[in-house]
Amino acid sequence: MPTLGTQNISTSYTQLLKTNLIGGLDPTLQVITDGDDTSSALELSTVGVRSTGTLNAVGATTLASSLAVTGAVTLSSSLGVTGAATLSSSLGVTGAVTLSSTLGVTGVATLSSSLGVTGAATLSSTLGVTGVATFSSSISATTGTATIGTATISTATISTATIPTINGVTTFATGFTSSTGTNTLGTIASTTITNTGLVTVGTLEIGASGPNITNASFGTAAFTSATVSAHNTLDATTGTFALTGAALGDIVIGSLNSLGSATGTVNIGLSLYPTATNVVRYSIQNQGATAGTIPAGIFFATAMRFTT
Repeated sequence: MPTLGTQNISTSYTQLLKTNLIGGLDPTLQVITDGDDTSSALELSTVGVRSTGTLNAVGATTLASSLAVTGAVTLSSSLGVTGAATLSSSLGVTGAVTLSSTLGVTGVATLSSSLGVTGAATLSSTLGVTGVATFSSSISATTGTATIGTATISTATISTATIPTINGVTTFATGFTSSTGTNTLGTIASTTITNTGLVTVGTLEIGASGPNITNASFGTAAFTSATVSAHNTLDATTGTFALTGAALGDIVIGSLNSLGSATGTVNIGLSLYPTATNVVRYSIQNQGATAGTIPAGIFFATAMRFTT
């Protein structure tokens, strides 16, 4: 101790640190004081260290075991944790956070830079990420809302009705499968859409500017045989049949599967049009000179509704 070599004991003992107990350090934490009994913020024992004041680390802090924090933690540099890190309050990190094990956060975690998690990340509250979040394994959010700016997803399977809200662009490198729930997509841009299942469309726009088809109805109805008179002499037979979903103004197209048989008539024409909700009228005309019988058959009819 060269700085004490030229001083008297009476003038230098205040520069020395000591414990309270005469026996020195033992397993009980003791306040470290100077020779004048002025207490410091440091407590020391043979098994631990405690600070009653501010503890600052200007370099990298590496913990080989668990870290428990009941207050706020603000880090201006890197945090390396090889064990479990459990925070009961907020964590603010301006640098990079790399975790080789599990991260459990019960409060709010706000990161202004990248987050890299090689293990499992389980969040019971909200996670806000302003940078890029890359997960090499699963992410599970049991409660709260997960809002992601830009997401690149190589494989996505959402089997529940709780769907993340994605405000940015989402690119799926493989298929997107949702077994339950409702998927609301803003814009779908695709040159080819292949679907082997059932697709329900509310309004379908044809081409870049329409028209838009809003409803399509299909049904069948039995037709009994009827005689169509010669041209200009009661040359039509008419009637109605039910077509669920049809309405006035719809375009109705269809056929009668018995018109292709030999009827004894020539130049037969078929007209279909709605006369009321769920009701379609048919008219079979004979434009020839010979009367004939239309055999019994089945009407196949489709009603379509368009808007501009």
